[in-house]
Amino acid sequence: MTKDIRNITIIAHVDHGKTTLIDNLMKQSGSFRENEIVDERLMDSGELEKERGITILAKPASINWKDTRINIIDTPGHRDFAAEVERVLSLADGALLLIDSAEGVMPQTKFVLSKALKQGLKPIVVINKLDKADQRANEVLDETFDLFVSLDANDEQLDFPVLYASGRSGWADTEVEGPRENLNPLLDLILKHVKPAELEKHKPFAMLSTLLYADSFLGRSLVGRIAQGTAKANQSIKAINLKGEKVDEGKLTKIFRYEGTKKVPIEVGEAGDIVVIAGLEKANVADTICDLDVNEPISATPIDPPTMSITITVNTSPLAGKEGKKLTSTQIRDRLLQEAQNNVGITFSENDGDDSFVVSGRGELMLEILLTQMRREGFEMTVSPPKVLYQIDDNGKKLEPIEEITMDLDEEFSSKVIDSMNRRKGKLIDLKDTGKDKKRLIFHAPTRGLMGYTSRFLTLTKGNGVINRIFHSYGPFEGEMEGRRNGALIAMEQGKAVAFAIFNLQARGEMFVTHNDSVYPGMIVGLSPKPGDMIINVMKGKKLTNMRTQGTDENVVLTPVRKMSIAEQLSMLNTDEALEITPKSCRLRKSILDPHERKRSEKSGAAA
Repeated sequence: MTKDIRNITIIAHVDHGKTTLIDNLMKQSGSFRENEIVDERLMDSGELEKERGITILAKPASINWKDTRINIIDTPGHRDFAAEVERVLSLADGALLLIDSAEGVMPQTKFVLSKALKQGLKPIVVINKLDKADQRANEVLDETFDLFVSLDANDEQLDFPVLYASGRSGWADTEVEGPRENLNPLLDLILKHVKPAELEKHKPFAMLSTLLYADSFLGRSLVGRIAQGTAKANQSIKAINLKGEKVDEGKLTKIFRYEGTKKVPIEVGEAGDIVVIAGLEKANVADTICDLDVNEPISATPIDPPTMSITITVNTSPLAGKEGKKLTSTQIRDRLLQEAQNNVGITFSENDGDDSFVVSGRGELMLEILLTQMRREGFEMTVSPPKVLYQIDDNGKKLEPIEEITMDLDEEFSSKVIDSMNRRKGKLIDLKDTGKDKKRLIFHAPTRGLMGYTSRFLTLTKGNGVINRIFHSYGPFEGEMEGRRNGALIAMEQGKAVAFAIFNLQARGEMFVTHNDSVYPGMIVGLSPKPGDMIINVMKGKKLTNMRTQGTDENVVLTPVRKMSIAEQLSMLNTDEALEITPKSCRLRKSILDPHERKRSEKSGAAA
């Protein structure tokens, strides 16, 4: 056993370099053999994490430095996965706050820091990416101090140590122009600044379950920090919820500790160490896993409520079952139940007898990641347009989620962006010059108006703008908001789209299908520039005659179809539309495919 344990978490805005810094910390502390082949961004182990370059799940790792074990927890930087950060902070005795030396303090930095300060952690500030040409480390340090003050940090927290670093190049230093040799100054500062928690090793075993993994060999694996006592393999344990009620009982079949990123089995876990345990079937996140004699639960951080929901049903289109393997409502239900158990940021409920499931989460990205994962697992489903979740205050007034949006853009685009935000009921809170003809705009706007706004923002700023959104609070309902103005171009028959027909219809609006794509009645194949839906025939071929006329045999040139993410497609939907998702395709469609039934439904809705 090593003498001492330090538990630290790395918190930062998305893409400020957390995972890359951990890679180099592990390499330099001797966690790998000299000839071992090591992946880049080792902590991002999920397929989607590697593809998108973002951390989705919080993960622990461990390194040994000067007879001390340092457990490091990597956390997501995106606001939609904030539930992961909120829980993980309870594992840590200290925090590294990473800030990009060029971008400076960003919305997520503010969010995660406020959570860490509330937990009483004393962060070490690391100003990262000093190798950037546009670094402004000294200004960023001033911004960071102002941020600590604005978040009501106490005197001890305000007296934070600062290091300047480049996670990618693998060095950290106390001065901007220091020798830049290695990351030893950071490791030494962790030992000096982060005090180990004073835990009672002689009391009966208890730990708070913080993360949950489903393991195909071990079953349910719970990760947490041992708060008191020692955990021994094969001892009898139970799980109690926050009210102190017993949830589960069993034997502690296996205990693991992290060595690097690998789980290593151990016989005894001591107070202060982060361990993985197996043996309980029903215990969940925020339950206290403890000895049979313990009856007092460990308090857990309450998690902010979800702000957005979608309804998932079985795929009812004529093409159902042609591309996916998992089609039934039972399979979809089991998968969503599993997600709700493993991911505390998601809640799951069923509609009575309708075989439809309501999934709520913290934002578009979280829901999009879930749908993408299900799609890759072979599921087919129909998804409704996203809805925001309202609340009613004590006076009976309706409240809706409001977000804080920070935008960095070239000055020439600011008027267009402000105009587009005004239409979405956005209020301009702050406007700053950030030098070199660039502006930073900060808005407060309802979540309703921001669905799919990122792609619109990138179009307005010609791809040069940076937008960040974060949940701010629940505020008064802002009134009705106009939906999509464009009418839908709807397919008439089932079959394959024909290039000749699409070429002649391109003038009617933007087309979503190209030659030989499968279509069916009620499927949305394009958007018209005007309001009002239109039924069109994309299967009408060229009439063949024995006459050759000038100009009729030219090559048909089709406009390329725009590639859209699931989040963009969901944001385009009107209330009477849905998105069909299969492993190979995403198709926009009307909820009611038959045009006559659609008319009847509209008439009965208007009469009601």
